[in-house]
Amino acid sequence: MADLKKLAEELVNLTVKDVKELADILKEEYGIEPAAAAVAVAAPAAGGAAAAEAEQTEFDVILKSAGAAKLAVVKLVKELTGLGLKEAKEIVDKAPAPLKEKVSKEEANTLKTQLEEAGAEVELK
Repeated sequence: MADLKKLAEELVNLTVKDVKELADILKEEYGIEPAAAAVAVAAPAAGGAAAAEAEQTEFDVILKSAGAAKLAVVKLVKELTGLGLKEAKEIVDKAPAPLKEKVSKEEANTLKTQLEEAGAEVELK
């Protein structure tokens, strides 16, 4: 495990020249194409802070406003959340309000698209 940590630290500190040399070695010795190797190694080399920052996997869908078609948005919120009509209306009336929390990127984008088509203003966090 200590060897892997040391290797990770070395990869993060690679220079562009080092990445190119590594790509050549990977291609000649292991048959790995340099473009794939450069992408895999260049990201950490580009900056330690960027490498340390993980890609966000969970999103909160925030209803910012219902827009002009409030009734359509209330009905859609009811449908998307499984809440009753009264609870859905309360969420829309309290906007900005969280609609769903900790959902996948795909689900968050789907919800955002549906709500925006209904006339709502939505934010993903």
